[in-house]
This record gives sequence, C-alpha cells and structure tokens, in this order.
Amino acid sequence: MAKTATSAATKALQQELKSIQKEPLEGFTVNLLNDNLFEWEVAIFGPPNTLYQGGYFKSHIKFPSDYPYSPPSVRFATKMWHPNIYENGDVCISILHPPVDDPTNTELPSEKWNPAQNVRTVMMSIISLLNEPNTYSPANVDASVMYRRYIDSKGADKEYENIIRKQVMSTRAEAERDGVKVPQTLEEYCVKASSSKDHENNNDDCILDYLDDLDPYDNNDDSDCNYNESNTDSGNEES
Repeated sequence: MAKTATSAATKALQQELKSIQKEPLEGFTVNLLNDNLFEWEVAIFGPPNTLYQGGYFKSHIKFPSDYPYSPPSVRFATKMWHPNIYENGDVCISILHPPVDDPTNTELPSEKWNPAQNVRTVMMSIISLLNEPNTYSPANVDASVMYRRYIDSKGADKEYENIIRKQVMSTRAEAERDGVKVPQTLEEYCVKASSSKDHENNNDDCILDYLDDLDPYDNNDDSDCNYNESNTDSGNEES
C-alpha cells in the first residue's frame, strides 16, 4: 500500500513539476531541493501594490508519500513577520490542513485540502494571505496585534509596515546572489498563459486576479491557527 501511494505521488509530482517548468507561473519559481522530488524550494515574489512589493521570499515545500490525497507542508526559509506564519517559518493556512473532522476547528471542509489542489493553488493562497492575514486565530500573536493596529489606524501606525518593508529590502541581496530579477510592476509580475492545449481553457492568466477583490483594511478569516510553542524553534533564518 505504501509503495503504491509513493508511486502515485511520484507520478503526480513529476507531472506537476514538468508543467510548471514548461509553463512558468506568475508570482513564484520552483526548484528541487537536493534533487528530491518530494522537497521543493519555492521562491515567492511580493505582489505589486502591496507591502511585499519587490520581495523575494524563499520557502520549502515537503510533500507526503500519499500526495495529492494529503497536503504538503510549507515553511519559509526567509525570515517572515506575519500573523499566520510561525516564528520557525511554518505556514498556517486552511488549504494546508487535512480534511479531517475536528470539533475544535472552525474551518469549513471546503476550505481545507482536497486532491484537486496543487502547488499553484497553495501558492495563490499564501500570496493572498501575505496581503490579507487572518488575525482571528493567529500563529504569531505579536505580529497579529501589530497588524491589527496597522489596520485599525488605516495605516497611520507604521510599526507593522516598517518591519515588512525592512524584510523586503533584506531579500534583495539574496535575489542578486541567485541572479533573479524580482518583478516590480503588474506587467512584469503577470505571466500570461501560452496557447498550449494545457492552458487554452485557462482564463486565470494572472495570480493578481486572485487579489483584485482584496481590501488590505478588511480582515478575512480563512485560516484556523493557534499559537504553539513547538513552532517557535529555529529554522526561519533570514536569507
């Protein structure tokens, strides 16, 4: 059974990686870690017109042996200050939670992982979360309180904004070392789908379409995370 699951996961990941390499997607790039198909390094570009514009944020994705039936885990390697990212870099978001019954969890089943999800939908959700955190059940309480002050003051309280902009600036050296040109404008950020058969029916040409309706001063509860001291160990090193 385990070998069958691993074989299916290998096939799914090979197809997904090949698709992304053939048709690069906007907002992020992927590479294998140590040539391991079950561990990817994903570099996320900060979306234009957000606090994260110009940022280059590295994260690691680990896939389970029964992927896509179970969700991957995502941990940022770049130091992140965010209500829904633990101090060690682990991302807490509904789409990464397995669809199990839990009476203490307020998430809807439709918000959790399902086999139709993939790396792109995970990255879309995370990029969306960067711009619009959930402060109702935060992974980082201090960041949540600070973000709430920023929102309630309509941006007048600059503490949260200043930390994010400082972190964005600190990623530029990493991008230069990697030889990566970080997109700064909407035109640079959006990668249009080609006319290949795999994409001819895809109207979702840009991940920023996913963000169009987001109001940075409106909070959306799409993640049920609770602060856990076990997630505050080292591992979220600044790049």
